[in-house]
Amino acid sequence: MALVDRTRELEALASERRPIGWDGLTAAEMLTESERRFAQTGSYYGLTGELELKSGDPIRYEKLFSRVRGGLVSARETALNISASPIVKEIGELCFALYTPEGDSVALSTGIIVHVHTMSDAIKHMVRNEYEENPGIAPGDVFTNNDAMIGDVHNADVQTMVPIFWEDELVGWAAGVTHEIDIGAKTPGGVPVGPISRFEDGIDLPAKKIGSRDRLWRDHVLAGQKGTRTPMYWTLDERTRLAGCHMVREAVERVILEEGIDTYKRFVREVIEDGRRSFQSRLREMTVPGRYRAPAFIELPFAKEEQLPSYARVDKLFHASVELRITRDAVLELDYDGTSAWGYHSANCTPSSMQGAIWVQLTQTLICNDKVNDGAYFGLRANFPPGTLSNHANPNASTGNAWYFLIPSFMGFIKSLSRSLQARGFVEEVLAPYGLTANAFQGGGVTQYGTPGATTNFGLSCVGGGAKMLLDGLDYGAAMWNPEGDMGDMEMWELIEPFLYLGQRVKPNTAGPGRHRGGSGYECLRLAWKTPFFEMQNLGNGRVFMQSGLWGGYPAACGYRHNVRDTDFFAVVERGDPYPVHEPDPADSALARDVQGRREFDLETTTLPHAMRQGDLYLCMFRGGAGLGDPLERPYEAVMEDLTGDFLLERYAESLYGVVPGNREATEALRARRREERGREAVPVREWMEGERRRLLEGDLIEPIKRMYAESLRLSERWAAEFRGFWDLPDDFDFEVATPEIDLTRQLEAQA
Repeated sequence: MALVDRTRELEALASERRPIGWDGLTAAEMLTESERRFAQTGSYYGLTGELELKSGDPIRYEKLFSRVRGGLVSARETALNISASPIVKEIGELCFALYTPEGDSVALSTGIIVHVHTMSDAIKHMVRNEYEENPGIAPGDVFTNNDAMIGDVHNADVQTMVPIFWEDELVGWAAGVTHEIDIGAKTPGGVPVGPISRFEDGIDLPAKKIGSRDRLWRDHVLAGQKGTRTPMYWTLDERTRLAGCHMVREAVERVILEEGIDTYKRFVREVIEDGRRSFQSRLREMTVPGRYRAPAFIELPFAKEEQLPSYARVDKLFHASVELRITRDAVLELDYDGTSAWGYHSANCTPSSMQGAIWVQLTQTLICNDKVNDGAYFGLRANFPPGTLSNHANPNASTGNAWYFLIPSFMGFIKSLSRSLQARGFVEEVLAPYGLTANAFQGGGVTQYGTPGATTNFGLSCVGGGAKMLLDGLDYGAAMWNPEGDMGDMEMWELIEPFLYLGQRVKPNTAGPGRHRGGSGYECLRLAWKTPFFEMQNLGNGRVFMQSGLWGGYPAACGYRHNVRDTDFFAVVERGDPYPVHEPDPADSALARDVQGRREFDLETTTLPHAMRQGDLYLCMFRGGAGLGDPLERPYEAVMEDLTGDFLLERYAESLYGVVPGNREATEALRARRREERGREAVPVREWMEGERRRLLEGDLIEPIKRMYAESLRLSERWAAEFRGFWDLPDDFDFEVATPEIDLTRQLEAQA
């Protein structure tokens, strides 16, 4: 026993650590103090007066920020060349950020801005849970996270975090994130649709230490290589993030060496408070206080998926009850009260992922400059109610494809904000809802090299942008989650995917019609090549318009599925007959006419993966953005340009826009008749509402809509009261449908 006791004494001595925070505090004490000061003053770290460094030496202040951000951008541009994954190397799906010791972001590189706050959540999780004590935070340590309940969107977004020390003090964190091409989930790819619980989401890294002395631990490296279908890309992405974090750390160390540690400490706090004040100033300047509402919807038709257990085989319609409030004291409030319940699928979100999406939207609207940090986070309030798709609050729920709900739901955010911007007169900033980044070309199996592999093709970074007050939307060059949308080179994708590109071009009629149309999507026809099997999914909306346009603008087009298996494609080529390269008009399809085989030509646009093999054809169609204004007001010349550029099929010029191609006078006459027909066929709002009220009382709705409304009614008393009041329904009105996910949520709340 004496030897054991002595050993324990030695272990205790070795484990004694001085606090690593400033002025003898622990990192956790620093975070507590920061939150206390903000709660008392409403300012970051209690900085209520003049910002001394900024006001006393503004040039030095700006130079400091430029040097810090320049280091972040340089780290990103250098590090991405380490990766071989087209998602990182071609698309630039990574970013780096600098944080305070407490985990508040100071500055951010270019790239996937969604993670400015998700990595903040991850760092704060480690600080609150006393990682300083166990497992310890020391110079040269390396940490990682991909747990959405801690701070992330979904497992495929993998974070690396490195502490930055100056002498014995923790002065900050360098952090980087990449989107992995495969995460080892139940179904292949980076946005898996197959998982129904977190145990199927793939590699799970809940805020772990994974390295020391500036190197990754070998057990972590080996676990990653065994846990994914694309081990080479996984390993290189790990090195990408670590190298970038070390470059950020070195940039910070150079700043401290030249400017002094006291100046640096003052700067990182002032720049966050400056960000908060700047955000509120922009909010006062550009918006009108008020309450803005714009619900969004998306389908999940899983009743047909026999691969799933019975309780997950459900056709669902998601309701994102989006309300944006701008207060008189310039606080932005985002409320998802009344949103549908979480479910047994991979589209559930967490507050961290929703906060990340707020950043994506703000940096492309109100704070579209380089001063992006957590200052704006302290200038807004959000409500993501537990048990909803925006905050599943279920430790076992899947978030593998959280984007499937997150992207369409934030169409309501951008629509509401645009209304406020227009009301203030900032018409150049107005944007109709963007396109859904789908269809996601995703799958896995045996590659053209005869090895196991998987892919998520980030050509989905380029869909149609929403229409503007003065311009059409951006064609096939936008993504809600990445302001630097890029589809990548076809040759790069063909290097890793056993599918050849037969053609790629604009997809007509995908843009939402309007006085200014939305941006168009595009399509590519892929030929399975040198693979015995490769599981492929479809992912996107086919039955539901997720969001209407603005002020009379129409929604963007839904999609469809067109896959052909067991084709005679090579026989067609051998005969020298024409073979399809695209499908501009599904009603007159060369793909249907020139190739024989087992055809999937329908509206089943969201499916679990099904095997394809050499010779099979897959049509990948990307969506467009919504329109703005009355389509009958679109200039005749603009419609003719759309016809010439293949953005619009000729027969729709008349039905959508009232345009007779080649005849301006006939166009004016047709449009006059259309306006007259509108007035003659219009129904008074009161009559329409009474008819809809009868439908509600009689339950004249399909099952998914009944369930959608029932979930909102049962999850939110406030939303239920407003819904019943608006439609003049009885106080106890409800739909007789089961909502088992809500029942489980209630049980979890009771246990907590």
